[in-house]
Amino acid sequence: MCVCQTMEVGKYGKNATRSGDRGVLLEPFIHQVGGHSSMMRYDDHTVCKPLITREQRFYESLPPEMKEFTPEYKGVVSVCFEGDSDGYINLVAYPYVENEALEQDDLPERDQPRRKHSRRSLHRSSSGTEHKEEKPGLASDSTESSIQETKSPRVDLHIHSDVPFQMLDGNSGLSSEKISYNPWSLRCHKQQLSRMRSESKDRKLYKFLLLENVVHHFKLPCVLDLKMGTRQHGDDASEEKAARQMKKCEQSTSATLGVRVCGMQVYQLDTGHYLCRNKYYGRGLSIEGFRNALYQYLHNGIELRKDLFEPVLAKLRSLKAVLERQASYRFYSSSLLIIYDGKDSRAGTPLERRPEARLKRGEGSGPEGLQDGSSSEPGSSAQPKVDVRMIDFAHSTFKGFRDDPTVHDGPDMGYVFGLESLINIMEQMREENQ
Repeated sequence: MCVCQTMEVGKYGKNATRSGDRGVLLEPFIHQVGGHSSMMRYDDHTVCKPLITREQRFYESLPPEMKEFTPEYKGVVSVCFEGDSDGYINLVAYPYVENEALEQDDLPERDQPRRKHSRRSLHRSSSGTEHKEEKPGLASDSTESSIQETKSPRVDLHIHSDVPFQMLDGNSGLSSEKISYNPWSLRCHKQQLSRMRSESKDRKLYKFLLLENVVHHFKLPCVLDLKMGTRQHGDDASEEKAARQMKKCEQSTSATLGVRVCGMQVYQLDTGHYLCRNKYYGRGLSIEGFRNALYQYLHNGIELRKDLFEPVLAKLRSLKAVLERQASYRFYSSSLLIIYDGKDSRAGTPLERRPEARLKRGEGSGPEGLQDGSSSEPGSSAQPKVDVRMIDFAHSTFKGFRDDPTVHDGPDMGYVFGLESLINIMEQMREENQ
């Protein structure tokens, strides 16, 4: 049982769920489409994730002009898990008290055994980057059976969306199961609980970062998680880890485009559910496959959202200009989120009533398999709201940061190359679909 049960929370966020009178009951964040660690919902406007000291310090040191393109950093909370009388586990957040909570990178690397992997394993929950050595609290070393033993009815009680999610499998076929959360979020959450329970005798409190929930403005958030750059390993990576990361880059569009898909959810107007993709799908894409994936992300099941091209391109160009001015910065293993609202508020005939325009799904789920059933332009002159945010800075660095021995010259050209590829592909797509 948690040692901080007698503490009182001094302030709750909007619509935070209280755990008795003591803390905030954390809920899995249902719109997590990628990543390694479990993102938790703190309140409507705030999420939290296991704290990595380097990432915390990076958020605290962000150049002002980058803050438009990153989640707002809101501080730190102490998190523990509490078991109820039935043996179920809940994560509860309390005000942070210095020296009581442990960070996810407090344990030495030798105490963190490396996991064995298989492509279909339930336990693979990275968005393309292996953090096993640095982050003992982020993933489970246990087997599938032990994850199933970690009973957590809170997953069923609190992960809820009025819109079902469907994961596309490796053959691009729709899964038969419709669920009320992105399946990747549940996978990460189960691993988090399993790991924390296995460490319960030694670790009572964890430190979590509080960050802005960047999708809270969107009613039906469509999210694309992209791993950016031509290099993913940090300067402090072991030779083994660096080799693994370089191999992943060489075998994916990270090498050819400077960007690869790590996760995606896109709302479909014709069926009323989200289609989801994960990192394994993204790793196997060719350049044309990446282009098809981007097309699918911008397609609502009935038509290509042409109204998104200009606002997304404007954001990407602005971000590129900002990063080109950040000398010595490197954003190894970071991701870029592109977000828009699947709730189409444009005027005109309801598109979901046009059966002839419905999305045809097959193994070639790219432009050739997505039928643009409407050539009509948006009925409103107002541009749709979109957002572009950089996330995941556990391996980022810049000159003078934490006395890092390696200092890089100029901007992060691998990241910039990825942005250029993304911009070029979107511009070509816009021209082809005018």
